[in-house]
Amino acid sequence: MALRALARINLAAIERNVARIQAGLQGQARLCAVVKANASGHGAVAVARASLSAGAAMLAVATVDEAAELREAGIDAAVLVMGAVSAQELPVALAARAELVAWSERFVADLRARAGPHGVRVHVKLDTGMGRLGTRELDQALAVSELVLASAPTLQLAGAMTHFATADGDGEFLATQLEAFEPFAAALRRRAAPLVVHAANSAATLRSAASHFDLVRCGIALYGCDPMNQDPDHHGLEPALELTSYVAAIKLAREGESAGYGRRFIADRDTWIATLPIGYADGIRRGLSNNCDVLIGGRRYPLVGTVSMDNVTVSLGVDPPAVAVGAIATLIGSSGDERQTVEDIANRLDTVAHEVLCGISARVRREYHHDGVRVP
Repeated sequence: MALRALARINLAAIERNVARIQAGLQGQARLCAVVKANASGHGAVAVARASLSAGAAMLAVATVDEAAELREAGIDAAVLVMGAVSAQELPVALAARAELVAWSERFVADLRARAGPHGVRVHVKLDTGMGRLGTRELDQALAVSELVLASAPTLQLAGAMTHFATADGDGEFLATQLEAFEPFAAALRRRAAPLVVHAANSAATLRSAASHFDLVRCGIALYGCDPMNQDPDHHGLEPALELTSYVAAIKLAREGESAGYGRRFIADRDTWIATLPIGYADGIRRGLSNNCDVLIGGRRYPLVGTVSMDNVTVSLGVDPPAVAVGAIATLIGSSGDERQTVEDIANRLDTVAHEVLCGISARVRREYHHDGVRVP
């Protein structure tokens, strides 16, 4: 039976992407699977399990609630919360046994006062150019690290980290950030052992072996997407998600008749129009109005008219259509020899693959499989 909106995720593809990434790592570097934002719409718990089974060393999320979700699902691996954690959120983080990121002495002091008997692993962040979280001052980062060390065994200095701003584009600034980070990493290696040094996101992992250190933090590459918004085949990555709907209705738009809000499509000759029951409430952005293709029966058809909350319309052309009501319509994925990737959609919208994937809403059903074998 056709479903209104369905995202099918191939966990075997995620496992192969993990293996592909790990095979390209420098030295003894390991992979941290970043599953924040519900694994960019793929499902955090399912992706975490697949990544760990394929050899990922640990997991990372952005929020304490995301860490708690993994624990509630029975996942026992190390989980790093990379985002800011408020005083009100600390109890959730501690209950989830999360590893936390620090860059201020005040936060470390608060964490030390609240931490339980089992201790908290802390990663100190130096801002080398992203300009968001972390301290820009090397002396401050070192002082925070010393406070963590002085708080043992309640706190444990687990890592030194930074984050790259331009790894998907400006290689020169990436090199500048690396140069700024290395003295901090070296200083902490001298003070604490064992210590995990980590900096690389997916883009840096694929582009700069010098950024691998002890651990790389990959998210978008896990899902088989190219962080440079190009063809994932260039990196041997395999897209894990396909997004489909179905043809709910077909009707003839006579010359001069329109389809959709605002009459942004008006037939210049008699044209067959298919309606798909999927829209911007499902993640098909309005920016794709008259600006996207849909794959049906191995052929590519243009999306025409305005994307509405619950429906889009597709031109089947002027000839009696070969497409029938009930036919599967693919918005992300393959149909016959045709393929439309997340990167294709992102480039039409002048955005990144992450935003397209995160935009696939909760009302879209997720189904998991392992190379076609359904996973409960």
